[in-house]
Amino acid sequence: MIKNTSTFKLTALAVITPLLFTACSSTQSTNQQSDAPVPAKKFDLSHWKINVPVDLNNDGKIDEIDVEEIQTYAHPDFFYLDEKGYMVFTSPNKALTSANSTNTRSELRQMIRGSNTKIKTKHSKNNFALAVHPLSDRFGSVGGKMEATLKVDHVALRATDPDKKAAYSVVVGQIHAGKDQALIDTKLGYGWGNEPLKIYYKKWPGHKTGSVFWNYERNLAKTNPDRTDITYPVWGNTWENPNEPGGAGIALGEEFSYTVNVYKNVMHLTFSAQGKEDVNYSINLGNNVDAYGKVDEKDHPHGYAADWHYFKAGAYNQCSTKSAKGIWYPGCLGTGDWTTDKQNGDYAQVSFSKLELSPATPPTK
Repeated sequence: MIKNTSTFKLTALAVITPLLFTACSSTQSTNQQSDAPVPAKKFDLSHWKINVPVDLNNDGKIDEIDVEEIQTYAHPDFFYLDEKGYMVFTSPNKALTSANSTNTRSELRQMIRGSNTKIKTKHSKNNFALAVHPLSDRFGSVGGKMEATLKVDHVALRATDPDKKAAYSVVVGQIHAGKDQALIDTKLGYGWGNEPLKIYYKKWPGHKTGSVFWNYERNLAKTNPDRTDITYPVWGNTWENPNEPGGAGIALGEEFSYTVNVYKNVMHLTFSAQGKEDVNYSINLGNNVDAYGKVDEKDHPHGYAADWHYFKAGAYNQCSTKSAKGIWYPGCLGTGDWTTDKQNGDYAQVSFSKLELSPATPPTK
């Protein structure tokens, strides 16, 4: 849908280049083994690490399993290979969360570096940029592709604020921009750590089917009231609609696929499911033209052009147990005891039959 490409020069970016190219983020080892079947035995996880909502190494933080460890890692409740060969991600409503988040996750993070830990997590060589980025040749890749086939097995059933948009939903795929204080300090409008893509599944309790949709977050500061998610439908409704989607939706346990192909500056999305027509979108991430071809005056004029990015996939549970103002806090129920919460249905679970990373490819006509 978007043909034009923004071009610009960010001379101030050269000032922060040394910081970007040396920034680091430590990965914590659990030093734990599990008898559960290991997903890496079937799936290529050579460029992924994972967060799981536990603290088995007792360091007070959510466990991060790096690329080397994940080759032999499984968690019997939250990350494992099931008897049908699906890679299963489970995330209770109430559990340990990553810093600055109230949402739990069992979720992979792309690591372009592979197992080469000499390259730090936030280093440019471990992340991808858009072609319009003035230093794009220094990144691990320009754009990239993520392809997945999955089914959502379960979403949270109980929320004290059910009308909050995030209730009963889970994110199954993302592109995340890096949180980078050095970029923020340039005052060019980058480094906020926003998300140009979140792929959602939401199903209201009692409905036969749920909805698939995706969100683009305006690339603005957290304090900016216009920093919000723009929602695009795929199958069924979008996240604020409480109506039963019926045959237009996707049922729990029903497989669907997505392809995210960031080629040069344009993110091309394809969604497919048996018995449904494919749904396609394209949006230039280097400007403020939306996926319908309309200029969004409230967005950053150059979108995410000078940010760095990475893919994520798994179960990012949106049913936060926090009750507060805003769409993100539906006050979902949960005790923190997994046996109890599983019995009460206070969790999200997603199972993948395919997950592949590859270089970006020119879109087909």
